[in-house]
Amino acid sequence: MASNKQNKLAFLSMPAPASYVAGLGRGASGFTTRSDIGPAREGPSAEAIAEAQAKRGEEADVDPDQFQDPDNEYGLFAGTTYEQDDEEADKIYDSVDQNMDARRRARREARENAELAKHRAERPKIQQQFADLKRGLSVVTDSEWESIPEVGNLTRKKRRRDERTFVVPDSVLVGDRSKTEYENSLDSRQQQAGGFETPAESGALTNFVEIGQARDKILSLKLDQISGTSTSSGLSTSVDPKGYLTSLNSVVLKSEAEIGDIKRARMLFDSLVKSNPKHSPGWIAAACLEEHAGRMVAARKLIKAGCEQCPKSEDVWIEAARLHNNDDAKVILANAVQHVGQSVKIWLAAADLEHDVKAKKRVLRKALESIPNSVRLWKETVNLETSASDARILLSRAVEVIPLSVELWLALARLETPDRAKAVLNKARKSVPTSHEIWIAAGRLLEQEALLPDKPADARDKELEVVDKTIEAAVRELRRHQVLLTREQWLKEAEKCETDGSVRTCEAIVKATIGMEVEEEDRLDTWVGDVESAEARGLVGTARAILAYALKVFPDKRHLWRKAADLEKAHGSSESLDEVLSKAVHYCPQAEVLWLMSAKEKWLAGDVPAAREVLEKAFVANPESEQIWLAAVKLEAENGELGVARELLVRARTVADTERIWMKSAVFERQQGQYTTALETVSTALSKFPKFAKLYMIQGQIHQAAKNHPAARAAYAAGLKACPKDVTLWVLASKLEELDGKSIKARALLEKGRLVNPAHEVLWAEAVGVEERAGGSAQAKAMLARGLQECPASGVLWSMSIWAEPRPTRKSKSVDALKKSKDNPLITCTVARLFWAERKIEKARQWFGRSVATEADRDLGDNWGWWLRFERQHGTPEYVEEVVKQCAVAEPHHSPVWQSIAKDDKNVGKSTKEILELVAAALQFFLCVIEYI
Repeated sequence: MASNKQNKLAFLSMPAPASYVAGLGRGASGFTTRSDIGPAREGPSAEAIAEAQAKRGEEADVDPDQFQDPDNEYGLFAGTTYEQDDEEADKIYDSVDQNMDARRRARREARENAELAKHRAERPKIQQQFADLKRGLSVVTDSEWESIPEVGNLTRKKRRRDERTFVVPDSVLVGDRSKTEYENSLDSRQQQAGGFETPAESGALTNFVEIGQARDKILSLKLDQISGTSTSSGLSTSVDPKGYLTSLNSVVLKSEAEIGDIKRARMLFDSLVKSNPKHSPGWIAAACLEEHAGRMVAARKLIKAGCEQCPKSEDVWIEAARLHNNDDAKVILANAVQHVGQSVKIWLAAADLEHDVKAKKRVLRKALESIPNSVRLWKETVNLETSASDARILLSRAVEVIPLSVELWLALARLETPDRAKAVLNKARKSVPTSHEIWIAAGRLLEQEALLPDKPADARDKELEVVDKTIEAAVRELRRHQVLLTREQWLKEAEKCETDGSVRTCEAIVKATIGMEVEEEDRLDTWVGDVESAEARGLVGTARAILAYALKVFPDKRHLWRKAADLEKAHGSSESLDEVLSKAVHYCPQAEVLWLMSAKEKWLAGDVPAAREVLEKAFVANPESEQIWLAAVKLEAENGELGVARELLVRARTVADTERIWMKSAVFERQQGQYTTALETVSTALSKFPKFAKLYMIQGQIHQAAKNHPAARAAYAAGLKACPKDVTLWVLASKLEELDGKSIKARALLEKGRLVNPAHEVLWAEAVGVEERAGGSAQAKAMLARGLQECPASGVLWSMSIWAEPRPTRKSKSVDALKKSKDNPLITCTVARLFWAERKIEKARQWFGRSVATEADRDLGDNWGWWLRFERQHGTPEYVEEVVKQCAVAEPHHSPVWQSIAKDDKNVGKSTKEILELVAAALQFFLCVIEYI
């Protein structure tokens, strides 16, 4: 049994398996050495791997990073040079990408904006959600604000306090204990050494005064040496201390980021010039970089290398000359001429380096020997000549060398006498038959000769006709030579001639070319647009010429004559205006406006008999014209011929018999104090025209002036019954009741008027005024709020609402008013008055100007009155005069205060300027402005 027992340790004497590693099973593996793995050997090559993969039918693995940008110097193009063709290809691809992106940009931006608007609508900002509440905080009173409870714990729950304790260190306790102690004994070292005194070597005290004097002396010696005032030889320098300090101030300190950028750019440019040394812009950029970095020596070395590598590039040579001083630059450009002798830039740069005129001439003439066909060189050479004869000789040679240069021909013609200039222009026309500039110059020369002061009128007219024929011939010849200038190009040439002072040549060009490229049915609209465009640019002569041609084609168009008369009135003389109006009434005898304009201009000029004569001719052409009859009556009444004016009114009522003539008759009698006659005239007119509201107003006003309130009330009642849609009648009736002390009845009338005429701002404004005058401010605010709900774009109501607000909230209210009323002139004037109250003078002046900007805005007289009042308080006499002048031109007729003053019987016959003075005196500031002042 014992002999058959197996030995468990027998494996120790056995050889180890082939793959056995001691300790590998328990993770205790040892180091592997070269003796363990045997000698090194190469693995399979890339060709062998590819061949094996091909045999097995596998595809080779592709490195995704091998097709990279050649600038990265990696991949397929790592060893190639980045040439100009590659750069052009990159630019083409970039432009294609940009075009593709621009094609989708509009739709993408529209989609993004729509999504953003939808997101903002669904999820508005907290600021937007509480905007109305924040605005409402402005009306919170002090008592309400103080009654707001303080923020605190309202949950009535006891919160657990996080109380923690810490152990205080002993050092704190010891320091606190010794804080109040006092030392009452000396230190042991002090007792031994007799104190902590610093021993001196010699026992003497330091003299700081002598040290300061020595320092000052040394500093003065250094400054003398720097400034060059020292007497010692060899110590002075040429440094200017003031200039040195100035240069120190001009030193730009670069940050670390800028220095890093310069280093990176230097590396890029270095790589560029090494990879492509024939690329001249690279050398220039590298030199500019060094110049920017303040390394001028390095910049000059680089540009010198660039000149050696790119000797045919004129830009490199010019940059090299710029980087050097004047003497070195001359040498550089002299070398440049040896390589690029045909470069105009090089020669001009060399001429600019010369400070002497003779030296410049010498350089330029040498340049002309090398490049005789350069127009620019000839022009520069001629410009240097101070003598006209020398310049003429040079230009004669220039046109022989370059016969196709129009500029040189025209310059030569300008230097010649008129007779020889004609010969020069004829030669130029033969040499360059396709140039329109030469033909225009010939026309201008003829006009210049014709306008000489010693020419008789007949000869002048004949020579001016030659100008027209010359331009017509120019158009024909240019067409024959297949030179087709567009209509816009010819108009630009005409405008250029007017700018240069050749008005007749401008007119000739317009006559010859204005009808080109325009359809027959579009001629009138096109020409009117051209006139407006030219007038807007201040080219009155061009606009006048276009109108003259249009009136020849369309002599029966009234609006054309009106536009011509307005043009002459704004930019012409009284004689030219009279001539235009005379032609206008001849071709359009039925145009009442033209007759009235002619008569008015003669009246304003002080020629009353001529104005009467014009109106007599107008009567013959328009016997039943209401406007002409009334103009004749006004003319006679303004000149004191009251009897003649009354007879004219009687004849007008017989011949024309219109409601307006009857109304003017009643107004005339009332102005003369004939109230009984005026009432009779009104009664007769009402029997003929019972639906004319102004007759009822005149009748009621006459009774009201006579203190006959029942009769006035009856007149207004009859008018309201016959004309319930007339707002002014309702307002007059309400004012009569308010004047009689019956505010309740005035409110009732206005309420009834609003029912008949809904959403009318005048009735609402009058209702608010009634409440304010009655002393009910709360009722007035309520009425104003109701009015704004019904008339949200009313300028009158918004203006009243702004002034009803407290002073701090008026600006925000005015912003809302401007948005809702779309820049109403009343709101604009109100905003100007707000700036006035805040002493913002320039802003107030700008807003007053905006309140009378358009033609409709200028008709509001109260705005002019406020502006005049403002300028009198804060402006200069020139500003005041300008406001009065503009108001006289505008001739306003509306606005409450203006109408009440202008239609007052006491102010009959007064001019616009006088009415403006009365309106400015009558206007009063609101209470807030008075308190502010």
